[in-house]
Amino acid sequence: MPRVSKGARLLLTKKSGRPPCYIIRDTGADGRRIERSTGTSILEDAERELEAYIADKNRRDSGPSRPEEMMVGDVLAVYVDEHAPNAADPERIYYAVQALIPFWADLFVSDVKGATCRRYVKWRDKAAGTVRREMGTLQAALRYCAKEGYLTVSPQVSLPSAPETKFTWLTRDEVAKLVRTAWRDPRSKHIARFILISIYTGTRMTAVLNLMLEGPAMKNGWFDLERGILHRKGFAEGKTNKRRKAVKMPRQLLGHARRWHRNGQIWAIEIKGCRVGSIRTSWKRILRDSDIGKEPNRHTLKHTAITWAMQKGMSIEDAADFFDTSPETIRKTYWHHHPEYQTRAVQIIENKC
Repeated sequence: MPRVSKGARLLLTKKSGRPPCYIIRDTGADGRRIERSTGTSILEDAERELEAYIADKNRRDSGPSRPEEMMVGDVLAVYVDEHAPNAADPERIYYAVQALIPFWADLFVSDVKGATCRRYVKWRDKAAGTVRREMGTLQAALRYCAKEGYLTVSPQVSLPSAPETKFTWLTRDEVAKLVRTAWRDPRSKHIARFILISIYTGTRMTAVLNLMLEGPAMKNGWFDLERGILHRKGFAEGKTNKRRKAVKMPRQLLGHARRWHRNGQIWAIEIKGCRVGSIRTSWKRILRDSDIGKEPNRHTLKHTAITWAMQKGMSIEDAADFFDTSPETIRKTYWHHHPEYQTRAVQIIENKC
């Protein structure tokens, strides 16, 4: 009598001379044993690998599924496996999916409707902007699966209302204090370089962390130190909603970049020759140590760069081109900092009176 399969499961293996590691053990359709290493001894990470394995195993290969046939967990697994590795900011997708899985994974795609979405918002109990981004990821995953032939149709996710955006910007004294604090701390010198690049060019955090100090590069942004051009993305990188066109560097930043390169750096943001993938911890540390009285996030530096440009009189067209931001966004969000803001309107009203 054939042995009944126990299904896919985790086992911790311990081999002489090797660190312990969880493996996934399963039984194939032909009755043969299947073993796959998770590459980790951490149970949480291994469980995520098991979830991905099971989702992949259960994925239909005989054409698209109807919404009542496919689980939302499978949709998210497809999106993480196939789309996220090539996305501009995969870490953001991973964080969103981790938040979505506990609520959505065991529901069918047909359950994605207004009432369920509103229940998720209440269950999640987080800031509206955070929940809206997570549900936007769910919508993107559903559309991806429909486009790639996994689903017959993608239901519409009911998003919560967008919160009113509050743009924080820093003064020159506050930025200088952050740079000094970072430079004096041996653990945070890379944060000083991050601030300088962000302030002088308004480049987004993910693109800054991906910059090399020499090129040309295919999959990374890079500095052209001879021509003074900062290429925000590599030649082989695809287009995303977060535009990253090349920008001419101000002489101050060019001088810094050339010095970093002479000192042997390969990456603009590195520690001991290794590229820095996240500055979350270091950023919190310099905010605490600098005591500037504000708690800006890393994207605040882009807002600050554009705000300073407006205060100095840069035109909307020049700002849109340099910061690679739409003229509509410049006008709506930053134009009120400009010295010419509503000047003509006020002059007309004053002369009329």
